[in-house]
Amino acid sequence: MKVKGLLVLQIFWTFFKISPVTFGGGFAMVPLIIKEIVEKRKWLTNDEFTDVIALSQTVPGAVAVNSATFIGHRIGGIRGAVAAMIGVSLPAFFIVISFGIFYFNIQDNQKLEAAFTSITVSIVAIIVFAAIKVAKTAIYDKTTFFIMIAGVPLLFFIHPIIVIFLGAITGIIVTSFGRKLNHCIELNNNKEEDLTTNPDYFMGSGI
Repeated sequence: MKVKGLLVLQIFWTFFKISPVTFGGGFAMVPLIIKEIVEKRKWLTNDEFTDVIALSQTVPGAVAVNSATFIGHRIGGIRGAVAAMIGVSLPAFFIVISFGIFYFNIQDNQKLEAAFTSITVSIVAIIVFAAIKVAKTAIYDKTTFFIMIAGVPLLFFIHPIIVIFLGAITGIIVTSFGRKLNHCIELNNNKEEDLTTNPDYFMGSGI
């Protein structure tokens, strides 16, 4: 019981530390979550983390809160999910309240405006970095690459939820088609084997 309680406390403290420094929303939080959850504590693998991010975008709510809740549940069950959700929400709540009190009184300050402009630009770099980290485990063959290439321009014209469902449907169709042809389909990014050299590897064939 003490071990379980300690784990819940660690989950809470980990997300409590991450939340205050992730300006720019949930995707800006991804690099820090990878560093803490995947690399440092090894609570999840890269593939599991990628699945969490994908799942977090398919349900209503903020990506940061959703992903923290899913990760907490994966590690520590219901109590882990609650601890992660509270941990990631509390700092942001108090920061927003503080900014709400002081911002409108100093919003014409040129130094403050310059600082927020610089933060905005930095956020773009953080999100691009997060996308590259996730892509390393999510894109591992021709099929997943072409799904990504098709999905990016679609985001300019249709709702992201529709793009997500189209990607899911594409995966189901490709998998079903491959099984009918008796091809072996690898659904995970297997780093130990060069899948592109496997003649039975359907997804890598680009069909």
